[in-house]
Amino acid sequence: MRNRITSSVSARRLGQVGVDACLVALAYYLAFVLRFDSGIPDRYHELLQVTVAFVVILKVSLFAVFGLYSKLWRFVDQADFESIVKAVIGSSAVLIVGLFLLPFGVADPPRGVMALDFLLTLALVGGARFVVRAVVERPLRPPGRIGQGRRIVRVPLVQRADTEVLIVGAGNGGQQVALELRRNPELSSAVIGFVDDDQRKQGMLIAGHRVHGTTDDLPRVLDDTKPDEVVIAIPSAPGAVRLKVVTACRERDIPVRTLPTVFELLSRGPNLLRQVREVKVEDVLGREPVRAELDRVGAYLRDRVVVVTGAGGSIGSELCRQIARVRPRRLVLVDHAENNLFEIRRELEEEQHFGSLAAVLADCKDATRMQELFADEEPSVVFHAAAYKHVGLMEENPVEAVRNNAVATRIVAAAAGEAGVERFVLVSTDKAVAPATVMGASKALAEWAVEAAQNRYRATRYASVRFGNVLGSSGSVVPIFRRQIEAGGPVTVTDAEMTRYFMTIPEAVQLIIRAADLVPIPSGARRRGAAKPRGAEDLGAAPRHQPRAQMFVLEMGDPVKIVELARNMIRLSGKEPDVDIAIEIVGRRPGEKIHEELFEPGERPEPTPAERIVAAVRPRLDPEWVETAFARIEDLVFNGDAAALADAVAQMSAERALTTSPATPVAPDLALTDPGRADRA
Repeated sequence: MRNRITSSVSARRLGQVGVDACLVALAYYLAFVLRFDSGIPDRYHELLQVTVAFVVILKVSLFAVFGLYSKLWRFVDQADFESIVKAVIGSSAVLIVGLFLLPFGVADPPRGVMALDFLLTLALVGGARFVVRAVVERPLRPPGRIGQGRRIVRVPLVQRADTEVLIVGAGNGGQQVALELRRNPELSSAVIGFVDDDQRKQGMLIAGHRVHGTTDDLPRVLDDTKPDEVVIAIPSAPGAVRLKVVTACRERDIPVRTLPTVFELLSRGPNLLRQVREVKVEDVLGREPVRAELDRVGAYLRDRVVVVTGAGGSIGSELCRQIARVRPRRLVLVDHAENNLFEIRRELEEEQHFGSLAAVLADCKDATRMQELFADEEPSVVFHAAAYKHVGLMEENPVEAVRNNAVATRIVAAAAGEAGVERFVLVSTDKAVAPATVMGASKALAEWAVEAAQNRYRATRYASVRFGNVLGSSGSVVPIFRRQIEAGGPVTVTDAEMTRYFMTIPEAVQLIIRAADLVPIPSGARRRGAAKPRGAEDLGAAPRHQPRAQMFVLEMGDPVKIVELARNMIRLSGKEPDVDIAIEIVGRRPGEKIHEELFEPGERPEPTPAERIVAAVRPRLDPEWVETAFARIEDLVFNGDAAALADAVAQMSAERALTTSPATPVAPDLALTDPGRADRA
């Protein structure tokens, strides 16, 4: 097989060299013919005969040096044209030197011949390649018009185009979609034009197709052109633009597809046409997409041992996928759910071909097991994503909510500090702000546990990353709405005025990884080989003798009305809200807020060097209060007193506000209470 491939490549290159040799000889001959209108003088005719072989061999050899035979001519582009210009200039310069210096025994070539030879060689060599590309992209097709009042669209000889496509976005993405549709007649699709908001492009021909108007003109354009399908080809398009397109198309029963977001493109590869997909609710949230640069922002994880707890969950599994992309020395997956752990390990090994991992079936509430794990693996970075998220279910099971979300965080944070981990990052939630539910209070306790751990373990730097809802995660409203729509409704909303922050899982995880790089690493940890994170000192790090746990908050964009989210999802399913599928307001559940917040009243947001990440500067937590609070909570958990526990966590937020102070001193030998107590619970 390899020999056949090698032979095919060699034959292709020999064919290209042969064509170029003929073109170079023709250009050289025509240069003499055009230079002398009344016929080539004898001495120059002799020069032509003597030097033509030298010219062909010299130029073709230099073309090969410039890489002109390393690519199929059907795929030439602007970069290849630049290479052709450089090759022709270089070969012409060498040729002039050679003809004037080498003793051919005849007259020197006229300078006009040299100039014409350069221009003709450039035109013939470059033109041949672009002619091949044009022929391949536009195979012979019969004449004909598709649709009245439209631009002529040629269709394949063997098959007419069944689908006429209007492309939203005449930039690089839209042009590539048009190019791929033209190159692949078997797709039976023909482009009938573009829509683009750039005023400079209005009425212009781009990639051979006219720009019919802006997205504000879309209803008119759709009525005029009557496309069979619309493709949104703007990977960075904000949700408002996507929603405008979807709304206009749904009113006319025109299907809409979209290119992936910037993040998806960088994650999956450059083949645009294969990635065109149906529009999803994530596309129309109205939030600017996050730019993905994981290879850069996650570089600090390379050649490190990284632990992810809750590795089988929605956030934890995406953390594992993205961390595996930057190739850490070892990735340790920790989860107490056997099936989830099995699936994420199988995915990383079989789909991402990443084998430097360990799947550890363990419970984060087991202090002894966590200490053994950290001692064996010696991780540099820990992402603690293990948590219960379903608000209603946690209200019914407050003991397990606090045990898993708060007490387990305290245990893992202590184990990380004892093992000398460089960075510990807690994945938190906006429900921890002024908590009104057991789940929110348990996550607030987890944040406080991280702060308290920083007071004791000075060689480890701790941080929490707080953000709102993530689409598709465990406990998200989107899967619930989707199931209700598939069942024919009704779609249930608790309150017509309720809003929430939303972000996709991959974007949230990318920002979590970026936030961890902002955590300043103490000098003791850097001796283990950790690099100082970029911009860490700009965050106002605390003095070495009194480090502070960092609190990062992800910018989630504008809050989204839940009832509007439900309406958009119904429309995306091809139905009309309140007509085909009803929306019912069922009333708020106990403790459920109308609007979630990302900052506590005493917190002050400050910018960071990272886009879409804000540092929350907060008053110093009284460590004695943390110890007392956790002692009380652990006793209630140990005794299984659900009623008393619910009351206790409901009082925590008010107590914390009374006990925080920017000037609260921290004892140098402050220690956490015995983690074994939590394990016994």
